[in-house]
Amino acid sequence: MKHNLFRAGVFAASLFAFTLPSVAEVVHPAWSVNATIYEVNVRQYSPEGTFAGVDQQLPRLKQMGVDILWIMPINPIGQEKRKGPLGSYYAVKDYKAINPEFGSMSDFKALVRHAHALGMKVIIDWVPNHTAWDHPWVKDHPEWYLKDASGKIGPVRFGSGADASVWEDVVGLDYRVPGLRAAMLDAMGFWLKEADIDGFRCDVAGNVPTDFWNEARPALDKIKPVFMLAESDKPELQEHAFDMSYDWDFYHLMVKAAQGKADGRDLAAFFTHPHHVYPAGSYRMEFTSDHDENSWNGSDAELYGKGFKVYATLAATVPGMPLVYSGQEAGLDKRLEFFKRDPIQWRDYPLQGFYRDLMALKHSHPALANGVEGGSMEILDPHNPKIFAFKRVKAGKSLTVEVNLTDTPQRIEGAGLKPETLEAFGTRIIAE
Repeated sequence: MKHNLFRAGVFAASLFAFTLPSVAEVVHPAWSVNATIYEVNVRQYSPEGTFAGVDQQLPRLKQMGVDILWIMPINPIGQEKRKGPLGSYYAVKDYKAINPEFGSMSDFKALVRHAHALGMKVIIDWVPNHTAWDHPWVKDHPEWYLKDASGKIGPVRFGSGADASVWEDVVGLDYRVPGLRAAMLDAMGFWLKEADIDGFRCDVAGNVPTDFWNEARPALDKIKPVFMLAESDKPELQEHAFDMSYDWDFYHLMVKAAQGKADGRDLAAFFTHPHHVYPAGSYRMEFTSDHDENSWNGSDAELYGKGFKVYATLAATVPGMPLVYSGQEAGLDKRLEFFKRDPIQWRDYPLQGFYRDLMALKHSHPALANGVEGGSMEILDPHNPKIFAFKRVKAGKSLTVEVNLTDTPQRIEGAGLKPETLEAFGTRIIAE
């Protein structure tokens, strides 16, 4: 995307329309309607790796257009069977305490207060599926944990056969036990009351029973209205509990397109023949990276090459809420270490202006609002599979997005479209 490329122009006739069929019961916080979200990796965010290091950058993030800060787990990390020198953020030793690596409870509260003063909201990463081996519950409440065939508490296991994986540093929780449910709700409520956070990003949410989440949401809302993000793409989670879920399918399709394994026809088919049906009003999180994708599957440079801006533009303009991961505004071109310190190199934030323009468009154009407040999506036919184009309309205002998925110039010739050549990895956004 180029700066100042939002201009009036000619629109193509629609080929398809994408709509959501039913209505969710989840009531989204009013402040989330036009919101963007930003994931904060505290450990790698500054040379110090502290809350204070993040706090210093909040004014910059506000100016960039960030509305919701998703802060990766803030809890103490287990020592027993720890991975690497610092361990996984997701091996929680105490649900009601702060990781001393990051600072104190006072430091975290100051960060939240500062974010609120700037008009931003804060959600914290919550790990409900498992704990560290040395969490006090393992000794005090072994009945709250899943057992193996011999009746012993064992590491968390996912999948079976060749696809099986084992997380040796954590043990799984058993939501069939009422006492666990009550304790987990109590711990979540603690942070709403104690630190005045605004919600949770729930790790491995799909592995926790949906009925727990359906109980949790109204209980948490009684303390204060919350925003809930599920690390899952199960539609049922958004019927009563979660505001937003991961759009992994679109993420993986964008990576395929960037690597020449998919084209505009595949992108169009994704929206005209969706893999899942979500309740109307559901938010989907659109992203080009997050902590898992960056550390384990590839940096932006590896996954998207020189076409990265094309896919960041799509994530910001298709139906959903766009996510920016820590360091993407700095052109993050490496995989950040997961179990040890690896501070982000900010390099004067070369992509900050790019993201600022996308977020400003998100905030200003009614068609880009989240959920049912946003515009429906019409897939346009550019008569060129190397081009993907669509239009969104809301409240009499329209937005057309055209992107060249390739590293060579591509011609648009579709009926009703203005004949034009898009440069290599070119993006044109036309707002009316």
